Amino acid sequence: MATERPHLAVIGAGPAGLAASLAAVARGVRVTLIDSAPGAGGQFYRRPPAGLGARRPEALHHRWRTWRRLGDALAARVEAGTIRHLADHHVWCVEAVEPGELFEPAVPEAPPDTAPPPARPGSAGFVVHALLGPLQEEPVTVRADAVLLATGGYEKVLPFPGWTLPGVVTAGGAQAMLKGGLVVPGQRAVVAGTGPLLLPVATGLAAAGVEVAALVESADPRAFLRRAVALAAQPGKVAEGVRYGAQLLRHHVRLLPRHTVVAAHGERRLDAVTVAALDTHGRIGPGTERRIACDTLAVGHGMLAHIDLAESLGCRIDGLNVAVDEEQRTDVPGVWAAGETTGIGGAALSLAEGHIAGGSAAARLTGTRPDPHTWARAARARRRAREFFAALDTVYAPPAHWTEQVTDDTVVCRCEEVTAGAVRNAVDELGAGDVRTVKLLTRAGMGWCQGRMCEPAVAGLAGCEQTPARRLLARPVPLGVLARAGDPEDD
Repeated sequence: MATERPHLAVIGAGPAGLAASLAAVARGVRVTLIDSAPGAGGQFYRRPPAGLGARRPEALHHRWRTWRRLGDALAARVEAGTIRHLADHHVWCVEAVEPGELFEPAVPEAPPDTAPPPARPGSAGFVVHALLGPLQEEPVTVRADAVLLATGGYEKVLPFPGWTLPGVVTAGGAQAMLKGGLVVPGQRAVVAGTGPLLLPVATGLAAAGVEVAALVESADPRAFLRRAVALAAQPGKVAEGVRYGAQLLRHHVRLLPRHTVVAAHGERRLDAVTVAALDTHGRIGPGTERRIACDTLAVGHGMLAHIDLAESLGCRIDGLNVAVDEEQRTDVPGVWAAGETTGIGGAALSLAEGHIAGGSAAARLTGTRPDPHTWARAARARRRAREFFAALDTVYAPPAHWTEQVTDDTVVCRCEEVTAGAVRNAVDELGAGDVRTVKLLTRAGMGWCQGRMCEPAVAGLAGCEQTPARRLLARPVPLGVLARAGDPEDD
């Protein structure tokens, strides 16, 4: 690649990262696209490896044409040498070197046609630190003038008695097994929790031959009617939901709205779940429990943004999402963010945000202006998608009193085997009032995942808000890698 051109490092090769990379390259910026997966596409466009010989991989996806367009464009750019795609690279830190030299701070009020400041030569920019390969022991460093974070999101999991039994998987995990490995987690499944992800998971499992005994959704159908105007503004999404509903009917999947999983049962592995109806206050209705035989429970309670890299860079966090302006710039000069990391909103929103972020980064790096027509079209798509998912957020929410069903002997932090009783004791007897204090008193969140999985549950049981953790590293790193970390490669 021509080294005289500005260099943008895009972290994450899902919809947002792909759109950002292609938009940036189109404006004369060279891009290094870094992703932990062996192939581009992220979780949304996850595909089985060629060795499995899938005859119709498109059957597991919708928006397949969009993926083909993105995938073909990426392949062409990689072949042309304008994008370097580093697959199987696990980024653990992004280091700002001489921050502020290259960019002025982001100004949220700046209109898109404002002329950006010209890039000042000589800035060291950023160094991206990654671990290569499945063992994640070989260090790799990449130097770039600017960084775009498209790190996506991960599932929110809330505990209940029996949730650690073999056979209990996350909804996204079940979908990943099907999309990426052409395997199913069991023969008879219950899909439960809340959120739009449950529909494609249930229909995908049913189409693959799994007997889906029930789709257990805690949301109240009447809440959709109260948001009908906002939801109707995206007729394509509404039609998509209707198609999923028709598929559930065709496969005779029983829908249990305003229900929740109370417990999972089994000795060595799952053999049944108990579900119950919720009243208008989000509590279990007395006498509504029913037991459903199954060998698989796919459960999920929404999504959370991956914000670790943004936190370590010092980017402002709004709630649990990375805060950005209208150009998708963070408040750290030279850092953009797009997709689920700025707020969960699906593939269409990620594509729009990625296109805006990539175009903005390229314009700032080259001292030009974003194309106003392309900008306006992407901005409209972004606004509509944000409004739609803001309405969905008010509909899909875990039961208000879910903690009442978590018994004291239920394991909350699986890494450190901390129970709900220990968390409650830290609050009631030892005076803990926040997640950090509970962590210090119980070790909840001190394990391999560093609280990424158990933090929502610990916060709920402690009766406090979940706040950004400000982790220094985005993933565990061997000490040997830190010791061997050398100078960045010459980009």
